[in-house]
Amino acid sequence: MSKEPVVLERGEAQVVEGEFINIKKSSVRSVEGGHVEMQQSCALTVDGENVDITQSAACVVKARDAYLNNAISMISVSGDASLQTACSLVTVAGERISRVDRSAVGVMAANKIEAENTTSLLMLARHVEGNVKTVMDWRSALALGAAFGGVYGLFKLLSKK
Repeated sequence: MSKEPVVLERGEAQVVEGEFINIKKSSVRSVEGGHVEMQQSCALTVDGENVDITQSAACVVKARDAYLNNAISMISVSGDASLQTACSLVTVAGERISRVDRSAVGVMAANKIEAENTTSLLMLARHVEGNVKTVMDWRSALALGAAFGGVYGLFKLLSKK
């Protein structure tokens, strides 16, 4: 990858690669780089060491450190994630999800989660700090899965006769 900064403004691209990438008001299919910054843009996949997404949308984000500010993400996988007024379907962090503030997350999974005024469907963590409204914890998810599995198994048994 080149050491020169790659800047894309008000354009479209299939693949953007570089050590330092800055994308503004553009649409990109795939982004791969060391330090990636996106403002008012959309991307299908973003892969980088440090990813900073502001007022943008990304389908899949894979990073060592991911920061989403006023952003939408389908799947975020990182070592350390931070969400500020963001929406994410699935956020998985190896170490921690820090500074989750005024965000909506479908599934959050990390060793440690620090959140304020956040809503989630399912949260899996060893240690949680802050104010989080969660619909299901791991016990209720396990019970729901067992109930659906039991009903499915019963219907399979009855349909064979």
